[in-house]
Amino acid sequence: MVVQLKDIAKRLNISISTVSRVINDTGRVNKDTRDLILKTIKEMGYQPNEVARSLKRKSANTLGVIVPDLSNSFYASVIKGVEKVARENEHSVIVCNSDEDILKEEEYVQLLLQKQVTGLVIATVGGNPELFEQYKRSGIPFVFIDNLPNTQENFDVVTIDNVKAGYDLAKHLVEQGHEKLAIITGPQNQSTAAERLLGFRKCLEDNGIDIREKWIGVGEFRRESGYDIMNEWLKQEELPTAIFAANDFLLYGAIRAILEKGLSIPQDIAAVCFDANDETGLVRPQITSIIQPAHMIGAIAGEIIMRKEKNKNLKVFEKVVLEPKLIINESSQIQTGR
Repeated sequence: MVVQLKDIAKRLNISISTVSRVINDTGRVNKDTRDLILKTIKEMGYQPNEVARSLKRKSANTLGVIVPDLSNSFYASVIKGVEKVARENEHSVIVCNSDEDILKEEEYVQLLLQKQVTGLVIATVGGNPELFEQYKRSGIPFVFIDNLPNTQENFDVVTIDNVKAGYDLAKHLVEQGHEKLAIITGPQNQSTAAERLLGFRKCLEDNGIDIREKWIGVGEFRRESGYDIMNEWLKQEELPTAIFAANDFLLYGAIRAILEKGLSIPQDIAAVCFDANDETGLVRPQITSIIQPAHMIGAIAGEIIMRKEKNKNLKVFEKVVLEPKLIINESSQIQTGR
């Protein structure tokens, strides 16, 4: 049986608050009572709940970071950027993984607010406008990266122009001679997914290419979604000649389905995506990709928070839009005879 504060208080016939003051060393308790409580704690084998206690402690000089997927190399680089700036300013960093779950995101925000972090860098997975209004009222600087809040409230933002990036990536495929283009993207309540699809559509419209609604796949930013959507397309008689994926996980899932079908990339289907970050150089074919300056995004987000900590009266909100790079590789090379 787990011993709780109320059990100690009941045995000694004293208040729970008195026991709590002794355990947390907060407030005056006379020596005899303190000694008796400490003795009883030892006898009963009481173990304090460190998680609950940690929530009550302030985290001075600490930045909070919430991302939807720690296994994604993009977010890992963002965190490194935040951490670099934090260390330069003698701050530590608490990292939370929301796992693409808005409820977990909200819980982590509340946890970090309770810990009174200096500021919070967050790649949100959605949420209603009322939620972001609550964030605003907290008085703690929030810097949004990647996915942006769907609210009229002003926040600091560090991002890329996802519409233009989506346009440029689709344009590369068009320039390779492709007219049967498909896209796999993420949830449309997330700005990155919606804007990349918008850029894709705009490029096809500008170049007089039919947009095949049957080849617009919407899922989660996970390999499973890419695999499942691609598998459904592979059952059709007509196949796309090129796949545009809104992130690398979606593309890797799609590639798995393509290879299992006995098809090749790019010989049968060309493939491009966002953030294909193969540092090993072992992936074949090498993927054509839009690469975001993830480390810089994190560093700038951290710098914004540092500026607001030093000047708490600073009410100006910054929107920093960085330029991504299109890296052309083997996965989209021109194929003859299409």
